[in-house]
Order: sequence, then C-alpha cells, then structure tokens
Amino acid sequence: MSNLKKILLEKVSCKSVWFMRQAGRYLPEFRKIRSNNTNFVELCLNSELSSLITLQPIDRFDLDSAIIFSDILIVPYALGQKVNFIKNYGPELSPFDLEAFLDVKERNFVKSLDPVYKAIEITRRKLSKKKSLICFIGAPWTLLIYMLDHKRKDVNTILNYPDIHIIIKKLIKFLNIHIENQISAGADVVQVFDSWAGLLPEKELESFCIKPNLNIVEFCKQKKIPNICFPKGIGKNYEKFNNIVKPDGLSIDYEIDPEWAKSKLLDTVIQGGMKPSSLLKEDNEMFETAAKYLKAFNKNPYIFNLGHGLLPETDPDKVKKLIKFYRNFNG
Repeated sequence: MSNLKKILLEKVSCKSVWFMRQAGRYLPEFRKIRSNNTNFVELCLNSELSSLITLQPIDRFDLDSAIIFSDILIVPYALGQKVNFIKNYGPELSPFDLEAFLDVKERNFVKSLDPVYKAIEITRRKLSKKKSLICFIGAPWTLLIYMLDHKRKDVNTILNYPDIHIIIKKLIKFLNIHIENQISAGADVVQVFDSWAGLLPEKELESFCIKPNLNIVEFCKQKKIPNICFPKGIGKNYEKFNNIVKPDGLSIDYEIDPEWAKSKLLDTVIQGGMKPSSLLKEDNEMFETAAKYLKAFNKNPYIFNLGHGLLPETDPDKVKKLIKFYRNFNG
C-alpha cells in the first residue's frame, strides 16, 4: 500500500508529498508537448500523451504520487457541452442546453471518457506500485460555474437557475460513474476539487457545496475509495464541512491558518495549505513557510502539498529544493 493510501485509510504518520498541477505548465518538457498540441481537450483525451505528462514530474522529482493529467471540464464535455480553452482567458463552454443534458446516456458519457481511463491504465502499468495514482473530479458547484455562467461568476444566476437541483442530482450521478471508472482503470485515490466554493453565500453553502460533496464522499466510502476534498475559499466553514462530509482527507487552502486547522479539523487527514507563490520567493523564505506547516502537523497524519496548484512561473529547481527540504525535515 502506498504512503498516501496508508495516511488516508489508516490515519498513520508517514512521508507523502505531491503537488496540485504538478504535471503541466511550469515544466519545460510539458510546454514542449503543449506547443505541438494546441487543442487542450484533445490533449487530455490523448491517452499516450496524458500518461506521458502525468509521469513527467515523477521522473523529474520522484514524488510519492502521480495525478492523472486531465481537467475537471472533461465531465461537462462528456455531457455534451463544447469546451474551448482560450489563451490568456481560460475555458469557455457552449451555452447550456438542459434538455440535451438530461438526455445524456451513461454509455455515451463513458465512451467519451474512455481515453482518460486508458491513460490511467497505461500510467498504472508504468508507475511504481509504491506510488499512488490520483484521479480527480470537479465538485458540482464548481462545474456549474463553468457550465451555466462561466464568464461573469454571477452566483445568483446559478442559484436561481431553473431545475438547478435536478441538474446537480444528475451531475452527481455522472461524477460518481467517472470516479468509479477511474478507480477501476488503476487510480487508487480521488480528489474532489470544489475550487469555487468560496463564491457561495454562507446560507447556500450547505445546499450547493456540503451536501453534493457529502453525496460523493458517501459513494466513495461505500466503494472503499480513498478520497480528499478541497472546498477552496470557505474559511472557517471548513470545520462545518469536515464535520458533515467526513472525507478521508481535507485539502486546506492558503488562507487557512495551520494551527487553526490542527485544532478544528478533527478525524481527517489534512493536506497542503502552503501558498503557491511561496515558491517564487527566496529559498530561505520558502523553507520558512513550509516549516510552519510541517511544525503544525508534526504529530498528525499530514500530506505535504500546496494550498492550490503550482504556478506557471514556478522554477522546477524550486520544487526540487522544496521536496528535499520536506524529506529532510525533522522539526
């Protein structure tokens, strides 16, 4: 069993480090591939290249876990929306068609995502058995931000969308299918990204963030799938989220004080927290920031990671130094 699975399932303390967005834009070897593959969705659905990109940071840094190279918007794509990634802007989706969305059949959804599952199979064969292979999904609320109103982040548009709870229910169904298929293909941990949870008004947090995440985590527990939730930006509501959802692991963002997390987020494994821009600082400042988290969680099961993804301007040598600092840390 990999260290990541041991920490999540057995709540034991052992070394485990990986980074969100570790496979991608800051690596020159990735940029070389990306320059020859301008359609991002097609790149995600190229099984051989997806696997190659997934393994690039493992080859370079010998990290403890790989995370499959894909995107949370692959699910809306498989549910019938066109997804286009525009340089210096981000993703743009075709207008949402409720009737077409509700008419999507499971077999067609799975067929659209078959290249993702093949990429996981290829990667699992090439990856050491000692290392975890992480798969992921976007949580329903975060996906709805892009599916229904990605341009303005107009929360009220989504909250008041006709039949919104029917949409969420169907979305959860297909997200659970996608999780199970990724695990069957060879992944052994799933991370649930609720990257836009912080946009929700507090009174809507339970309906649109906590309950959908709970449904997904309960599905994972029923299937014995180790899971990590990341409800970014919800501040002190992390405590409420943790008490209700009870995920195996809880990824904290860089606004969360690690000492507060240690005292309030109980019976779960804390992951991450360090600000990605810390890797743009001088080495001693980067190490000082890392030490704050390592000291706080010194006697707790903890997964070393960041409070969000690696930034495109990150120097790979900084990542290497940070990993070495973590592995040698005895404080």
